[in-house]
Amino acid sequence: MTGLVIAVALALFGLPPVDLHGPLHRLGIMDPLCGATRSWYLITQGQLREAIRYNPAAPILLVATVVACARAAVGWATGRWVTVRVSRRISLPHMVVLVIAVAALEINQQLHAELLMAPWQR
Repeated sequence: MTGLVIAVALALFGLPPVDLHGPLHRLGIMDPLCGATRSWYLITQGQLREAIRYNPAAPILLVATVVACARAAVGWATGRWVTVRVSRRISLPHMVVLVIAVAALEINQQLHAELLMAPWQR
């Protein structure tokens, strides 16, 4: 719910005028979520291609946020909650896929460090 509120605020007011980066960012080390704020803002402006340049995972996270908010809204409105059961045991193939996906995202973000470190020009 917080993510959706932030996305709406970004759409209405734009990006915050403060620097939200951590100390590693200033050293040129990007984390997997670097660029997500700009990406969410660009998605709300209808610029999906540009949003993916900043962070390819952000559109996926935005969809997951919308689905979670829809689930909460249905639950609050009807008193019946959609329940998804997930095994607590993560299989090795799933873990490998997850590690590879996060590593690929990290590599992508590091390859785009110059873009992510540049001042926002909107």
